[in-house]
Amino acid sequence: MIQDLEKIEDAITESSIWENFIEFLEFKIIDFTAGTGADEHDIVLKVKYVLLVALVMIATTFLLRWVKKLVTRKMPGEDKVKFNTVFSFARWIIYVIVMLIVFDSIGINVTAIFAASAALLIGIGLALQTLFQDIISGIFILIDQSVHVGDIIEIDGKIGRVEEIKLRTTRAVTIDNKVLVIPNHLYLENSLFNWTQNGNLTRESVEVGVAYGSDVQLVKKLLIQAASTNPNVLSSPEPVVLFTDFGDSSLNFKLVFTIGDSFQAQFPKSEMRFEIDRLFRENNISIPFPQRDIHIIQPKKA
Repeated sequence: MIQDLEKIEDAITESSIWENFIEFLEFKIIDFTAGTGADEHDIVLKVKYVLLVALVMIATTFLLRWVKKLVTRKMPGEDKVKFNTVFSFARWIIYVIVMLIVFDSIGINVTAIFAASAALLIGIGLALQTLFQDIISGIFILIDQSVHVGDIIEIDGKIGRVEEIKLRTTRAVTIDNKVLVIPNHLYLENSLFNWTQNGNLTRESVEVGVAYGSDVQLVKKLLIQAASTNPNVLSSPEPVVLFTDFGDSSLNFKLVFTIGDSFQAQFPKSEMRFEIDRLFRENNISIPFPQRDIHIIQPKKA
């Protein structure tokens, strides 16, 4: 008899716990009416809905991780980095879509939610407009491969070697070893110069003017010598001297040469100017400065 009473008490306790659990699941966290008149909608959010959304989001997370591992398993390292960057953005879009589907499946009026938060969503959209431009531009960069890590780029008058390409920004290091953070939307608004897309070899030049009456063949020989003796200048293709113009005060020449690291071009060009000045001095070739003749006309006395 006592055992039967204990069983009954246990059953009542279990029933009470189950009822309390059901009551907890049915507890309304949010319950209000949005809109007026014909557009009136009830928005109800219960605990069981929150738990269901959480479970679905956890399952979606594990599924996305599995898909990511499956897709990137045999990808090269560089392509894997690009895929991960784009995937990190696409993942949030998938989360939002899954959440909206779950809300609609459990009977929550998604239209009512959008109607209640329309002003907030518009404000957030305007505030995040530049952010989305950066993200979309970053995706374009990763897909069309116009810029790679290690490239030397010039944009908006700034020059740097690309160190990292993220979804929103590109990180580069300037010649002065300063970090340059470039918002990706600038690639769509400005002309981009990629110095190294065709390879690391670049053609550089140094311009100089000599006085009228100078031996131009000797000038050409000395300029070629200045370039050929510089260890940073490549022997193939050979340096070339161009006679560019008859200036107002000088005969103008351009020394064209090839170097292997355009990012450090300022240093060999500086060394070459030192050498050109030395050679010109030794061979009595002068570099003129602009001169003007001023004629003063005295007015005739009456």
